[in-house]
Amino acid sequence: MSLRTRLLILVIAAMLVPAILVGLRFVQNRTSEINAALANLAASADDIAADLGEKIQGTAQLHYGLARARDLDTRDKAACSAFLSDVREEYPQFTGILTIDPDGSLFCDSLRTNRTLDLNDRAYFKQAKVSQGVVAVEPVFGRLTGLSVLQIAYPVRSDAGALRFVLLASFNLNKFAEFHDKRLLAQKEILLVDSKGTVLVAPKSGGWNHPVGASIAGSELFRFAASPDGEASREVTDRDGPTQVWAVARSPSIRKAGLYIMVGRSKDGLVAAANRRLYEDMAILAVASLLLLAGVWILATVSVGRQVGRLATMAKRLGLGDLSARIPPPHPRGELGGLMMLLNGTAESLEQQRAAIADLSHKLSQSQKMEAMGQLTGGVAHDFNNLLTVILGNSEHLADRLASNRELHRIAGDIATAAERGSDLTRSLLAFARKQPLRPREIDIAEKVVGMEQLLRRTLGEHIECSFAFGAELWLTSVDPGQIATALLNLVLNARDAMPDGGRLTVEVCNISLGPSDLDVNGEPRPGDYVMVAVTDTGCGMAAEVASRAFEPFFTTKEVGKGTGLGLSMVYGFAQQSGGLVQLQSEPGQGSVVRLFFPRIAATQNEEPTPAERIAAPAGSETILVAEDDDMVRAYVESELRTLGYRVIATSNGPAALEVLRQSADIDLLFTDVVMPGGMFGPELARQATALRPGLKVLFTSGYSQNPVKAPDGIDARILTKPFKRQDLAAMLRSALSTTPRQRGRIR
Repeated sequence: MSLRTRLLILVIAAMLVPAILVGLRFVQNRTSEINAALANLAASADDIAADLGEKIQGTAQLHYGLARARDLDTRDKAACSAFLSDVREEYPQFTGILTIDPDGSLFCDSLRTNRTLDLNDRAYFKQAKVSQGVVAVEPVFGRLTGLSVLQIAYPVRSDAGALRFVLLASFNLNKFAEFHDKRLLAQKEILLVDSKGTVLVAPKSGGWNHPVGASIAGSELFRFAASPDGEASREVTDRDGPTQVWAVARSPSIRKAGLYIMVGRSKDGLVAAANRRLYEDMAILAVASLLLLAGVWILATVSVGRQVGRLATMAKRLGLGDLSARIPPPHPRGELGGLMMLLNGTAESLEQQRAAIADLSHKLSQSQKMEAMGQLTGGVAHDFNNLLTVILGNSEHLADRLASNRELHRIAGDIATAAERGSDLTRSLLAFARKQPLRPREIDIAEKVVGMEQLLRRTLGEHIECSFAFGAELWLTSVDPGQIATALLNLVLNARDAMPDGGRLTVEVCNISLGPSDLDVNGEPRPGDYVMVAVTDTGCGMAAEVASRAFEPFFTTKEVGKGTGLGLSMVYGFAQQSGGLVQLQSEPGQGSVVRLFFPRIAATQNEEPTPAERIAAPAGSETILVAEDDDMVRAYVESELRTLGYRVIATSNGPAALEVLRQSADIDLLFTDVVMPGGMFGPELARQATALRPGLKVLFTSGYSQNPVKAPDGIDARILTKPFKRQDLAAMLRSALSTTPRQRGRIR
């Protein structure tokens, strides 16, 4: 049997069965239509309630954001009102946005009315005063506008939990109802009533007899609306009006807020619509039957076979993995054409997904490689720093004792110099691994660059032209000033080496906002506001494969002895550890540009810490408790402290140090490594130690830390980075012993 014959038989059967069912089930279909219309009323009411719930949630999020706005943290009523007025213009669904003082008085409002209000009698204000981080909601008539509004109040509290003020947004219920009235189908009416039966928003039809503000508390309609688990809909006959069918939203959150949302329709219109729908369906079925009989023959004969063949060819090519396969136009109308377009779209989507998966796989591989190298270099740097601490310290001892022997004194000095070079190497490794101890401060990067201008020009030489460009009103950033100077110097040195015959170098500092399409060197998006430092040269540039490895440690294209390959890796690690990112753009013969991005911070008063090196008292007589797990480092530190005149008690781990604190009474300072075995690191030891001995001074030392060092609350701690010299140890000890607590949990 041919496809055409099968289609004809199917069409005839499809026409006969519905025609018979339409005649036999007239009454049932009519009832079903009416039930569907009733269900639609209930669904419309629930849909409106759901939308209002979303508006409340959105307002709560707006309150959360406004609570942290600095413009509200003021007692300048005019400035506060002006700010709220600007906010309200962005959110026209509110009749007003206000702040209420804890005593219930109006402080500032977006309408700038300068009126005096006392809201202590409002239930939403009372609820907001005792709530924690959630909004209080109540439908009322606004005292400033007289409109029916949904008051949404949010308590803004201090860090200690005290109520600072209450944010209040008056959501316009009239506009909300008008929007949904236009969205609903014709002949539906919206009624909003509060829990006391007061009409907040009345239907616009002439059949409704209760104006806004009137009460329907004793009516059958209100009893239906207020019943917690009543029927889905109810017919209500007004004294002077027609019979209406009403449905009420059953949203628990909206009902809890004291608001009843009802959608109604006249009973006559509802039944007439059901009858009309039935007649229309019968007429459509008759016409469709005649047209279908004529059209199926043409469709089956002329186009179906050929179009099915095109679909089969496309499916076969896709099955063989050819994602470039497409069905060329023209496409027929109807389901076959839609199926062809769907297949083409599916093939295109699969092709894009294959490309995206390949790109994602490359990015993941690159990210894993950088992370693995970071962990390796960080671990190596940790062990090196312990060794270098002992080497550097003992070389100082040898230099002191061999001062009379020139040759041996020179050898001891060479050992110290080599140890310092090793310290520089581990510092670069830690920078790449993003584990270097940073001392960030809020600075203007442009001022830092201006201060380095002469140094950079001397570094470049006279054969390279150097220029500087600074944007206006640069944002502040929180970075380590010394590290950013080192990073900039590394970039300038790399640019100089790329221009042996001269060229032009530009250092630019400006504000910039990155979007989701702006990627770092690992291909990851980091949207946000940044201060950008860009170093652009006109040198030889880099090929794509070289640029992709430029930030790997020890990777260099320079000759042996002319580069360690750690310059760019240090820059990359420093930027990442500072919360920023790096971009590199380079082409052979076209020069290179390296861009560093540091996150913008809000301007605050900068507190300049006193460097430990400025304290000139190197020795003392206090008692020092040392906690260091490395035997050689512990022995070296103990020896140095005794040489400086201190009494020393040395332990190898945190529990042992705590036991000493419990038994000995005259300990002035805890000198502890950050990372130690036994499950207790330096910060935890410091926390328990200061709990046992309030006022105990703490000095941390570390060659590497997996996480940033955080001091216990209430103490002003310092950190001494390994390896360190005798003078660094002495100065930092005196600084720690002589300080008084100024900031809780601060590391300097």
